[in-house]
Amino acid sequence: MSGVEAERPARVFLPEIVQHRRAAVARLCAETPLAEIARRAAAVVRRPRPFGPALRAAGPGHLAVIAELKRVSPASGPLAPGLEPAAVAAAYARGGAAALSVLTEPEFFRARPGDLPAAREASGLPTLRKDFVVDPWQLHETVLLGADAVLLLVVVLGPRTAEFVDLSLDLGLEPFVEVHTAQELEIALGTRASVLGINNRDLTSFAVDATTAARLAPRAAGRTVAALSGIRGPADLRGLRAAGIHAVLVGEALVRAGDAEGAVRALAEATA
Repeated sequence: MSGVEAERPARVFLPEIVQHRRAAVARLCAETPLAEIARRAAAVVRRPRPFGPALRAAGPGHLAVIAELKRVSPASGPLAPGLEPAAVAAAYARGGAAALSVLTEPEFFRARPGDLPAAREASGLPTLRKDFVVDPWQLHETVLLGADAVLLLVVVLGPRTAEFVDLSLDLGLEPFVEVHTAQELEIALGTRASVLGINNRDLTSFAVDATTAARLAPRAAGRTVAALSGIRGPADLRGLRAAGIHAVLVGEALVRAGDAEGAVRALAEATA
């Protein structure tokens, strides 16, 4: 695996994204108060698909693939502006993806309200809502979107991570807790989350160090661990299984691939 990977400077950084997300959620809360959206979520009859177990389903020497749908990246710019979630998600499923990750942040990632439900229905796969969760309101919203799991960023939630993990579990959502540093990992390990994502990308700068996940994963023994960012093809998987990693989340390389089904299959069948 390569070391620090150079990328063109990001146009936006985490504090800006979080600030905008807080403002957007505040507006949504004003329109639909927390008590009301909680009532609506509680009325939903859910049939969640097991997300964590799907990440442990790969055969010996292989990794489960969480295939991501996104149109735009703040670090890399437009990726697939014309992406059709249902068609791409179905291709991912045919290629052997274990689960989906769907961006739902509308401003910086250009997500649309129907992206997640359409992708989940078309693929039949457990589906992760990937967003910048800053308020409990969003967890009830996640239930209404039909997601099976929700991304929780320790760099955003800090000491409140355990609170958000507990609420997610109470709502029947699998909390997918993402970390980038040893300090963030310690916070994650102090929660009830059984699924952790270790991001090779530093969200404060968007720089990628492809060694981060493999370096931190042994500290998370006993949890289901996924590696995120910096994975473009089968060569990037080598050594990850031995480090205690069970899955990889891949987005940019897949949405840019001319053959999404084939790109997923190459990852799912690669020796890790």
